[in-house]
Amino acid sequence: MPGPRTAASLLILALLSMAHPALAQVDLTGEWGQKFYEDGPERGPGPEIGDYTGIPVTDAARVRADAWDAQRWEMVEHECEPHPADYAPRGPAALRMWSEIDSYTQQVVAWHLLWRYKLSERTIYMDGRARPSKNAPRTWQGFSTGEWDGDMLKVTTDHLKEGWLRRNGLPRSERATLIEYLIRHGEFFTQVTDVEDPLYLTEPFIRTSNWVVDLGHHFPPKAVACIPSVEIAHPKEYVAYHLPGENKWLAEFATRYGIPLEAARGGADTMYPEYQEKMAAMPAPPKPSKDKVTTQ
Repeated sequence: MPGPRTAASLLILALLSMAHPALAQVDLTGEWGQKFYEDGPERGPGPEIGDYTGIPVTDAARVRADAWDAQRWEMVEHECEPHPADYAPRGPAALRMWSEIDSYTQQVVAWHLLWRYKLSERTIYMDGRARPSKNAPRTWQGFSTGEWDGDMLKVTTDHLKEGWLRRNGLPRSERATLIEYLIRHGEFFTQVTDVEDPLYLTEPFIRTSNWVVDLGHHFPPKAVACIPSVEIAHPKEYVAYHLPGENKWLAEFATRYGIPLEAARGGADTMYPEYQEKMAAMPAPPKPSKDKVTTQ
């Protein structure tokens, strides 16, 4: 049995260990330049219409995506919409990250992220605050809390406004939860995202994004981040939308690359290597006509 003095010493050591951050915590602050090694179309013009491959979507998600029209982004009310928290890392997504430190405890109480696209700012709370009511308003960045898992910052986000999994119409509902792991390896920064959506996904949708230190990067002022204007005039009653069965672009992706139409429709099966055996028994799509050029 330890004596009273020994027990008191152990208690002090325990309290001191609680008062200091774990040694595994790392500094995530910095200016981070995006790397384009993964999923290049997401960073630029966007993925092709009808490309749902490798995504565990539900039938409800396909219905929404099939009706989507890229002219949505020509409408003034949508031109300055920021990317939601789960899509923002896909780009263009140069990143600034900094910590907010309590002046008394000297502990990090929040992390802040600023994305270059539309200069969307996001806060990750580290002070153990309670989550908002389930009836609280949804926002583009949602409500995020963080905790350290070894040397990785684990972030859980909910209360997200409805957004998108890909910029070809695949939706993500406001019932989704976003789980992230933020990891720093010297001058490299990696984010692992896990989107879980009971409405539009049958399994977790997992992606990774990467950045590298960019000491010379500069963000534009918010005043010029986005200025909505009429780019293409449309009637007042115009809505960018395809009626069921009338989107003539849906098969173009599969036809261009010789992918079976069923495979291009996505689903959990298309995420795994074993699906290649199933694809081998599917009929190939028709070859595209050489004298027919279509544009979206």
